[in-house]
This record gives sequence, C-alpha cells and structure tokens, in this order.
Amino acid sequence: MFTGIIEDLGTVEHLEADRGNLHLTLKTSITSELKIDQSVAHNGVCLTVVDINGDNYVVTAIKETLDKSNLSELTKGDVVNIERAMKLGDRLDGHIVQGHVDQTAKCVSITEENGSWLFTFEYDPSLNNVTIEKGSITVNGVSLTVVNSQLNTFSVAIIPYTYNHTTFKNFKVGSLVNLEFDVIGKYVKRLNELRN
Repeated sequence: MFTGIIEDLGTVEHLEADRGNLHLTLKTSITSELKIDQSVAHNGVCLTVVDINGDNYVVTAIKETLDKSNLSELTKGDVVNIERAMKLGDRLDGHIVQGHVDQTAKCVSITEENGSWLFTFEYDPSLNNVTIEKGSITVNGVSLTVVNSQLNTFSVAIIPYTYNHTTFKNFKVGSLVNLEFDVIGKYVKRLNELRN
C-alpha cells in the first residue's frame, strides 16, 4: 500500500531483458535503507527488490506489468518516481494507492499558469476506467486531484514543489505515463455494474 507521495527519484543504471521479464537496476539516495523482498513503487508500479549492491538495487517487471505500464519504455539514464510502501500508523497524506497500474495515458497539453502547471492527459476509454471531478488519480505514482474530468481526458494542477521533486519536470507533450485510478471509485463502479 502506498500514498502517492513521492519519496525520491531513481536513475535507471541498467536494463536486462530475461525472456518476458525486465530486470531494472536503479540508483537512489535511499538504496541503503532498502532490503530484499521490500515493495517499492516505480512510477507508480509496485515492484519487489530482488538484489542490492552498493548504491544500486534490482527489481523485476514481468510481461503483464510491462504491457500495462511505461516501464518497457525506460532506457539507461531515465529518472523514475520512487516511493516505499507506507508504514502502518503513518499519515495518509495522498490517497490509497495500490501500486497496480491500470493503464497508460499520453500527455496532450502542458500549460504554465502563473506559478503552477496544468497537465492534461488522454487515455483509452475502452478499458472503462473513469475519473471524477476533484477525485484522486495517480500519475506515475504521484497522488493528484483531478480537474476537468472528461470521458477520456483529465487534467491535474501541479505546484512548484511537486514539479521540482518528481518526474513532472521531464514531461513533454507525447510523454507516456502510468495511471492508477482511485481504488474506491473502481469498487463503486464495479458494484454498480453488478447491479445492472
């Protein structure tokens, strides 16, 4: 379980394809605090630490994860958002995030707005995921509030702190991002489907 509050940025040091899997070696300032078998979110994707060597650690993404996320697009030197799992009893500063990416989206617009930024994303509506105005969404692991919710697009307003301390500063129009829709909204939607 995560909160969507990014703890650190990690740099991709090495990528190794292994049949349908991808082993990612990353370097962060918190590597020394990690342990093998620990869950860590990478751009919002929950992966297990399988090896630690000095400042580097290794996680493995399977085909299902690669198909539903932007991890297959990573190259050496890319930067990802990092969050360790929350501790029981900690404050939930973001929202309930599982680390299970639902689908990807494309950044279609970035507007600077006098001290903040408005990012607009477009996603495939055929997967039946929905956003709601002022609801929660996770973009590359960052807990955010939805503005301008539409059938297949939504926007998020980014403050300078979030812009400077996450991968949002690297986004361009066309950037592919991971989305995790609000888990409570997913349950409500599913219950309504079962009633009909």
